[in-house]
Amino acid sequence: MFGQNTANRYRLILFTVISFMLIFVDHRFNVLSPVRFTLTIFTSPIQYIADIPAQLMTWSEASVRNTGELEAENASLQSEVLVLKRRVQKLASTVAENTRLKELMNATDVVDDQVLIAEIIGVDPDPYRHEAIVNKGKPENVYVGQAVLDAEGLMGQIIEVGLFSSRVLLISDISHGIPVHVNRNGVRAIAVGSGTLDSLKLIHVPDTADIVVGDLLVSSGLGGRFPKGYPVGVVTTVEHDPGQPFAVVNAKPMANLDRSRYVLLVFSEETRQLEGAMDTSPPPEAGDGKETIDNTVATEGAEP
Repeated sequence: MFGQNTANRYRLILFTVISFMLIFVDHRFNVLSPVRFTLTIFTSPIQYIADIPAQLMTWSEASVRNTGELEAENASLQSEVLVLKRRVQKLASTVAENTRLKELMNATDVVDDQVLIAEIIGVDPDPYRHEAIVNKGKPENVYVGQAVLDAEGLMGQIIEVGLFSSRVLLISDISHGIPVHVNRNGVRAIAVGSGTLDSLKLIHVPDTADIVVGDLLVSSGLGGRFPKGYPVGVVTTVEHDPGQPFAVVNAKPMANLDRSRYVLLVFSEETRQLEGAMDTSPPPEAGDGKETIDNTVATEGAEP
């Protein structure tokens, strides 16, 4: 037994010496490269198999995401789209105004508005009343007369404010009217609801007025109820009766009155002043020019 242990010890010492010699020779002379290359052919599958658990863990962490996180990200992206589309809406009116007046200073006349993102949670079932309900109310400083927009244009105004919700009168309701002007040349008119979601009427338009099919109608800001420069509709028909002093003009609303789910409540300075006597709650504080894209007030700086 003692002789066998001694022999094993000598073998271990011999193999250790041979291993160190091979390491030294390979390091100094690189003569074992062909041997290492051959060994990698057999060891590579083992390395790939050993790496499978780590790859599975990485894949599972990347694919299995929290549902709440995805919903929050989706809501944030929808809010961002709404705010960015609102900026585009103001651009067309600003460009047309600058072209007509040929003064760069007019760009600074655009009102600095704050917006609150809200969700439509209900509509009036009465076919003769075009109203909707949004999930914002008194705690968010919503006020009567506040303008409501979707991603495409003006939808209407707040007519009733509650603690947890507010009621919106759509621009298509027969009791609603809004001062507008033609974006192409500035011709003024009043757009009233026709009782159908896809049509508006322009009243008291002189028969000689320069209005043609395809003209964009934007809010004029007259009266201080609605902020200036937001798309309202597009002229669809213009009828001239030689015996009548006014033309019959119809338009299609820009806003998706029957499809929009998320809307913007606009806190314009002039409408806050107009409604100051009606709403004694303090208006939202102005931000620092950055946009906060969530279900709180999103402050936007003046458009260039």
